[in-house]
Amino acid sequence: MSKKKFKTEISQLLDLIIHSLYSHKEIFLRELISNSSDALDKLKYLTLTDDELKKLDFDPRIDINFDADAKTLTISDNGIGMNAEDLDTNLGTIARSGTKNFLSQLSGDAVKDSNLIGQFGVGFYSCFMVADKVTVTTRRAGEDQAWNWQSDGRTNYSVDETEREQQGTTVVLHLNDNGTEYTNRWSIEQLVKKYSDHIAFPIFLEFDDTKFEGEGDDRKEIKEHKIEQINAASALWKKPKSDLSNEDYNEFYKTIGHDNEDPMMHLHTKAEGTQEYTTLFYVPSKAPFDMYQADYKPGVKLYIKRVFITDDEKELMPVYLRFLRGVIDSEDLPLNVSREILQQNRVLEAIKSASVKKVLGEFKKISDNNPEKYKEFIEQYNRPLKEGVYSDYGNRESLLELIRYKSTEEDGWTSLAAYKERMKEDQKGIYYITGDNESTLRNSPLLEAYKKKGIEVLIMDDEIDEIVAPSIMNYKETELKAVNKSGSADDLKTEEDEKKEKDLEPVLKKIKDVLGDKVKEVKASSRLSDSPSCIVADEDDPTMQMQQMMRAMGQADMPDIVPILEINPDHAIVAKLKDASDDAVFEDVSFLLFEQAMLVEGQQLKEPAEFVKRLNRVMESAV
Repeated sequence: MSKKKFKTEISQLLDLIIHSLYSHKEIFLRELISNSSDALDKLKYLTLTDDELKKLDFDPRIDINFDADAKTLTISDNGIGMNAEDLDTNLGTIARSGTKNFLSQLSGDAVKDSNLIGQFGVGFYSCFMVADKVTVTTRRAGEDQAWNWQSDGRTNYSVDETEREQQGTTVVLHLNDNGTEYTNRWSIEQLVKKYSDHIAFPIFLEFDDTKFEGEGDDRKEIKEHKIEQINAASALWKKPKSDLSNEDYNEFYKTIGHDNEDPMMHLHTKAEGTQEYTTLFYVPSKAPFDMYQADYKPGVKLYIKRVFITDDEKELMPVYLRFLRGVIDSEDLPLNVSREILQQNRVLEAIKSASVKKVLGEFKKISDNNPEKYKEFIEQYNRPLKEGVYSDYGNRESLLELIRYKSTEEDGWTSLAAYKERMKEDQKGIYYITGDNESTLRNSPLLEAYKKKGIEVLIMDDEIDEIVAPSIMNYKETELKAVNKSGSADDLKTEEDEKKEKDLEPVLKKIKDVLGDKVKEVKASSRLSDSPSCIVADEDDPTMQMQQMMRAMGQADMPDIVPILEINPDHAIVAKLKDASDDAVFEDVSFLLFEQAMLVEGQQLKEPAEFVKRLNRVMESAV
């Protein structure tokens, strides 16, 4: 017997599934049937395209049987099957970098964690909620050797050679006390109808049907062994919308999305004419946990005339819509289309283009007609839509109507369109501030003059805003202006401000001499009212937050780009600096004006000890 240990993440996951998902334990059957359906899908495709497998006598089916006395439940298919390497990869590890990230988010709260695990997709491992031992016998199509995988779902599993008459996989669950309720015809039929009625392959249940004949003392119990199909076995997405209920859509989503929750929304489209295809897309109620992982799992499956082609193709939909789950089924693509041709295929590109427009159009409809629902959507998917603004120029205008921001004037979220409607008559731009902390941004000295003049500023606290907002440039002929850039304050400047700047020039020059190359320039500010100083980026330079992002993305050798220091001419500290005769005090105050401006913007000081010494010296002289 070849014993192996589960990878650490699997052991953690199994423990969590068993203890956190008890209230959802019935999903194990949905997951196992879904795995069988995928295996049949893959083999069906190969029997049409692979010369070695075209001659295979293939009658796809899934079989379920149970033994109440032995406390076993068996799910079997004649799909593609697995070899030893497949077993080790699929059942011994989760080869996804996002797994550790997912596990780190778990809190120990069973209700909260069950929802999070639902987003992850528990798959095969859910069977250990109802079984204390699982045996898998499998043989890969085109290979002679069969394999047996066995585990108690704790720390170890074994893989050994065995025999199996044909290709496919049989999973035998040795049920624990939580699972014995699934050893009867009624419970199995109910679960299959609820979760798997739409599976495109027939599901057969094997059972003994008990009948009674005769009356009184002549009454006899007769057992008849039966095998009956218990699902409709039709592709749900091919059915007319009028024949489907919300419940039908939701249960189909739970199978293909491996989720316990209903989706947030769905969009079912059938196109006819020059191109014929059907799409059914879902938006999960919670963003997929791996959405920001480089190795995220695409959620859209491609079918051609109901034949499954791939579920691992990131070209089916644009990257920024990677949260979608669903199906594309084309009548026009050739069955033997290769991955390389698929990426360049004009038919698929046309389907993709039309589908994106439909999906974005649906989002717009919801934003117009159901603000509460759209708020839920934005809280999960605002960031990927912003990615689309940056990457999908063809749909940029539509995406600009969909993205939302926080604001100094409005509670909750606001659109660019709503901001523009609220603009003051003589306002020269759409103003925004970027950073990584909403509270810090709302209290930034950079907003003082805007607040005083009643000018709204958008609060952009998502790191992606640093990249996306400057790329927008303008919205409906109105320029977007960053208030943490030097040029935006020119809109606020008056003749009086220019006079104050001229009067302050000797002090500004002296401060610049003290600070040297720590600052690019020292200017009088027209954006400050209460604070003595602030820092901004030159119009052509990245902000300090952008510099931090670029270093985090691997550009460690990026040179420091120093900020501009702005001084408030009306502040009492600055007024006293004009008359300061002690050079040491002037130097300390100059540095403190710079360092406090850095701290207020959430920046780290390179020499905190020197800052403290300066602060102590100034406090000592003040006392």
